[in-house]
Amino acid sequence: MTSRKWSLGIAGVALAVFVMLPLTGCQTSQSGDVPIDGDDIGGVVTGAAGPEAGVWVVAETTDLPTKFARIVVTDDQGRYVLPDLPDATYDIWVRGYGLVDSAKVQATPGNSMDLTAVPAPTAAAAAEYYPASYWYALAEPPAESEFPGTGPNGNGISTSMQTQADWLATMRCGACHQIGSKATREIPEAFGEFHSSVEAWDRRLKSGQMAPTMYATLGQFGRNPALEMYADWTDRIAGGELPEAPPRPQGVERNVVVSMWDWNTDRGFVHDTISTDKRDPTLHANGPVYSISRFSAPELNILDPNTHSVEGITVGVRDEETPFTTPQMVLEPSPYWGEDIIWSSKPSLHNPMLDQQGRVWLTHAIRAPETPAFCREGSTHPSARAFPIDRSSRHASVYDPETKEITMIDTCFGTHHLQFGHDADNTLYFSPSGTSVPVLGWLNTRMYDETGDAQAAQGWTPFILDTNANGVRDEWVDIGEPADPTKDTRILGGSYGVIANPVDGSIWLAAPGVPGQILRVMLGDNPSETALSEVYEPPFNNPASPINAFSPRGIDVDRNGLIWTSLSGSSHLASFDRSKCTGPLNGPNATGQHCPEGWTLHVTPGPNFKGMTRETNGDLLYYNWVDQFNALGLGENVPLVTGSYSDALLALPEDEWVVMRVPYPMGFYHRGVEGRIDDPDAGWKGRGLWANYGPYTPWHIEGGKGTTSKAVHFQMRPDPLAK
Repeated sequence: MTSRKWSLGIAGVALAVFVMLPLTGCQTSQSGDVPIDGDDIGGVVTGAAGPEAGVWVVAETTDLPTKFARIVVTDDQGRYVLPDLPDATYDIWVRGYGLVDSAKVQATPGNSMDLTAVPAPTAAAAAEYYPASYWYALAEPPAESEFPGTGPNGNGISTSMQTQADWLATMRCGACHQIGSKATREIPEAFGEFHSSVEAWDRRLKSGQMAPTMYATLGQFGRNPALEMYADWTDRIAGGELPEAPPRPQGVERNVVVSMWDWNTDRGFVHDTISTDKRDPTLHANGPVYSISRFSAPELNILDPNTHSVEGITVGVRDEETPFTTPQMVLEPSPYWGEDIIWSSKPSLHNPMLDQQGRVWLTHAIRAPETPAFCREGSTHPSARAFPIDRSSRHASVYDPETKEITMIDTCFGTHHLQFGHDADNTLYFSPSGTSVPVLGWLNTRMYDETGDAQAAQGWTPFILDTNANGVRDEWVDIGEPADPTKDTRILGGSYGVIANPVDGSIWLAAPGVPGQILRVMLGDNPSETALSEVYEPPFNNPASPINAFSPRGIDVDRNGLIWTSLSGSSHLASFDRSKCTGPLNGPNATGQHCPEGWTLHVTPGPNFKGMTRETNGDLLYYNWVDQFNALGLGENVPLVTGSYSDALLALPEDEWVVMRVPYPMGFYHRGVEGRIDDPDAGWKGRGLWANYGPYTPWHIEGGKGTTSKAVHFQMRPDPLAK
């Protein structure tokens, strides 16, 4: 429950062989103290030393329309209850740190079953169940003294690597998949023989469709130093080096119930999941859950958790000239797919969002990057007059579940993430995609619904700092031009997360980098011409802060207006309170590092990289979310962050970490989370959070090739035996 580290010795969990004791009806286990109902399975997990606390019991079935699993944790007496299981025959087994999986046995709801867990015969066998981040923490980045890089004629580190932080941020480039999983910490035998692990890693990074992207990332490091670091990492693992043991679940972590359903295909890269309107999570109660697949059909996945059925919808583009999302080439065969082109989709769907009517709004590439005439110089569109745009790489669409139709919306601005505002127009705000002109875009959905006129309903603004501090936007210095304290200044601005503040109507965005930045945008009366931005960087080389924090990625806000952001580079969940700033918020010196006092930093739990003295760890914090309305059950305004390399969702109620691990299948790589309240009067059963398995590479998930993404539902019981 806390971020303290402790290890569980193998000798302390010596356990015997698996046994089962089937009973029928609403009965108790042999221990006599685990009551169950007709749709539950319960009992006690023991070993030679007694009850096994804080281990997982997994129930999985293929009897339903899609594969389904439910996972719970034992209490301090080794007791467990798998509640409310759909009628099916389940494989049941025990998994836990310090153990290896017990043999699977079959059971049906309404039966009690005492289980015996199996101790790991060796420390290496135990470590096979540790999250990827614990393995990745064995990697040893170059020392701080190696920076800045001096290039191929110096130390080989790229000159773009000015600090060790740049290297660490690139090490967490994991927009693709976990690093540290079994699939990445071992060299595939399919590659054949090599003279060295450096050669093997060079070959690995040339594999499959994403090779151009992976090899480009290698160049960001400096090719040889990066290959040497990863080769050293896997060589030491092959030689027997092991990570520290994770702690078993403690406290309220033992109250978590995880349910999951297979969806999409074994080639599908599933991105975000949505089930309700963030502004009111009681909407669309017990309804379908949606996610999108970016690279291959079906692009829209729909789960009905009541019937355990899944539907996939193929989404098209408006213009055939729309480019493919991924390279349509293979440099070297993949150890999984050979030379197959497994991804050939064009829509590039990204971030679904539900509105008050239950429609699903999407960021969606519908055409080639060249914008229509109304976006460009000479147009009468208010935003184009203020800031014309020639190219945009992703646009928008809306799916109506009643008509089953997708309506495509051409936007001049590029889109990435999207969020609704809290205004009467139900304005939808968009962060810019990485290859588009950096602007904040919006769509007045009320106007669009009334008129169908996407051109009139949309607008955008560049990011302009009030450098001359006169309170209005006027002539600005453009990017790359010399500073002028008498004028305003245009900056690149946010390129990732976006959120609307419910307190003052400001729009906030996050932009990764070292140190990266978050931006506050106030739109004003005529946003295309009046919007002004403020920029705030996490403390970095700042005398007022002992910690260097960097690379904001996700961003969210609580109901009181406090901003939260995931610092994916430094492994912090950070809050930013603008009201704590003591100096000017605008003017020539308000360029990012002017409010360190506004930041509060919370390093996430987990081991640090080898040889590292900087406060960080081996996890990737892909995104974050604030549980504004107590959808989980830990309270209102609880911040959460995705432990995308640690198989976990991390919550921070009362400044104390709660780690909600998904132990099976290993490889729970999630990009986002959201909560829905199905019945506010039903206690824990009426609440929960939704996430999914979202790597590019589902074949890296435990189970290997043939494994699909999964929709994941988290619920928090009042105690581990609640039914």
